[in-house]
Amino acid sequence: MGSVKDYFSSLGSGIASLLKGMQVTGKEFITPKITEQYPENRDTVKVPDRFRAVLELKYDSEGRHKCIACGICERNCPNGTISLTTKMVDTPDGKKKRKLDTYSYDLGSCTFCQLCVTSCPQDALEFSNDFEQAVFTREKLVRKLNYLPEKEEPAPSPEELARIQAEREAKIAAAKAAAAAKKAAAQAAEAIDAEQSAAADNLGAEKENNN
Repeated sequence: MGSVKDYFSSLGSGIASLLKGMQVTGKEFITPKITEQYPENRDTVKVPDRFRAVLELKYDSEGRHKCIACGICERNCPNGTISLTTKMVDTPDGKKKRKLDTYSYDLGSCTFCQLCVTSCPQDALEFSNDFEQAVFTREKLVRKLNYLPEKEEPAPSPEELARIQAEREAKIAAAKAAAAAKKAAAQAAEAIDAEQSAAADNLGAEKENNN
């Protein structure tokens, strides 16, 4: 009798366990799907805006970026992912200005730490959430971020050129005036020293004559 009782007890436990499992399975049949069927759902898949996929230079509506080639992002990158080359150009006011020549970014060694983005003083960088970056060779992971043709800065107006020229002449005149004033002060100081030295010599000579 004991074996029969144990048999039916085990059978009941098995059926209860089976029903519990079927309950979980049945619940999953009516639960909305979570798994993304990529790439079939490429047109409808939503990637979070905070997802970091690839580094990019920000371009405005006129096709210009704000990078000033300061090199802070390159120095802060822990993996040496970023490499900058620069060039010196002449500005309309006759000065030299450093400009970005090539912004090279190696996606294969990037850790997506975002130190480059947070340290940029011009807010010129951002991470795109475009995750489709698979390629067949590592060489293709090295990207040139300043891919758009460099646009020349608009030429200053005649009024602006006149203002720049006037400011330059004013600075030159001020520098000459300061140099002349400094020279005059030095000459006056030398004259005073000479007078004081001559007075001291005369006083010494008078003392010797009195003695």
